[in-house]
Amino acid sequence: MIVEGFVQGVSFRYYTNRQAWQLGVAGWVRNLPDGRVEAVFEGEEAAVNEIVSWCRSGPSSAQVDDVAISWEEPEGLRSFEVRI
Repeated sequence: MIVEGFVQGVSFRYYTNRQAWQLGVAGWVRNLPDGRVEAVFEGEEAAVNEIVSWCRSGPSSAQVDDVAISWEEPEGLRSFEVRI
């Protein structure tokens, strides 16, 4: 998924990592050079849907304007990481 808006410098990656850990979702999140955030999630369908829903608003300090989602085959990720 790609998240657009005021999503960098507001701990979006930190809180996404925290949500993923709480939900048992694997994957990663990173800032993009153009100010957007990119994330990949794998796990139980309900948990993935829940974190995707959370990303539509993000942490209270963020302002999410748009979310683009594309579904792909799982890669078999086993943990969640914040990428730089």
